[in-house]
Amino acid sequence: MRVLQLGPYPPPHGGIQTNIVLIRRYLLDREIPCAVINITRHRKPNGDDLYYPKSAAGLIRLLLTLDYDIIHLHFGGIITNRLLTLALICTLIPGNKVVLTLHSGGYPESEQGRNANPNTLQGFVFRRLDAIIGVNAAVIEVFRKIRVREQRLRLIEPHAASAVRPSDSISPEIKRFVESHRPLLTTVGLLEPEYDLSLQVGVLGRVLEQHANAGLLIIGSGSIADRLEREIARASYSHNVMLAGDVPHAETLRAIEESDLFLRTTLYDGDSLSVREALHLGVPVIATDNRMRPSGVVLVPRSDAEALRLAICDQLSRPATQRTHLCADEANLEAILGLYRDLIRE
Repeated sequence: MRVLQLGPYPPPHGGIQTNIVLIRRYLLDREIPCAVINITRHRKPNGDDLYYPKSAAGLIRLLLTLDYDIIHLHFGGIITNRLLTLALICTLIPGNKVVLTLHSGGYPESEQGRNANPNTLQGFVFRRLDAIIGVNAAVIEVFRKIRVREQRLRLIEPHAASAVRPSDSISPEIKRFVESHRPLLTTVGLLEPEYDLSLQVGVLGRVLEQHANAGLLIIGSGSIADRLEREIARASYSHNVMLAGDVPHAETLRAIEESDLFLRTTLYDGDSLSVREALHLGVPVIATDNRMRPSGVVLVPRSDAEALRLAICDQLSRPATQRTHLCADEANLEAILGLYRDLIRE
């Protein structure tokens, strides 16, 4: 068996990237060859069966020349016509099986997910795939709605652990902020409108009334970075907030591990890897209720500043306890390998 994965490969790190790395590592540990084609704008030199084509033509050339039995596509967020075309091309290449993992747990609630029906391009393409993996039951229901055959659907939840371990150190700037602000609240994600980061910045001002030395560490980059920076600068407590930008994944995990609380506020969200990583590291998590959070997360309503403040203050009022790390088994990776083997046997 030879496997070819197509999707975003780190850096930067994110939920889909981590899943691809974990699958590849799991396969290579079992002496199963696994190559990856990165399909994002981020480029690195080719090497070690990792490929970074510069154009659509280059991507198709790789699909036609590489040796594999399984193509595993990894999509998240909005399913564009470009991605659907890629999936269709993969199904037209003879001699292989095509698997898709749809990583966006929030897809069923998106406009595209709500309007999904059999008589669309996505319905036509998805029914051609040999197997589809959904990260939650709601995603599977969308594929049933567009009449994908039941035997081709698999519910496999994301792996709980990260592909890397927390680093032994963090940058001097983040270290100074962490050491000088307690309790420390940390959030990780894209600086985009759907992550409702202004809500966190505003609520911190209320939290400081009870915890005068609290700090909010925001890790990530995105389109609202400049706006958020101006917003923070206008606050009287701007020194209690740090916009750290993009941080290497291992250092991000170290920062999460050093935190008292992890926050995930969103207007739209799927099954967040950073939430699972924080839980795995034993850090309490407060997140917007999107009806698909893992057990152990403290849930708050969307864009509810008072509910978020109360949840934060309630958690911080509790006695500190010894952190316990969740057991990260490999059941989902075993399930994916089992799926590959089933497809090869067909």
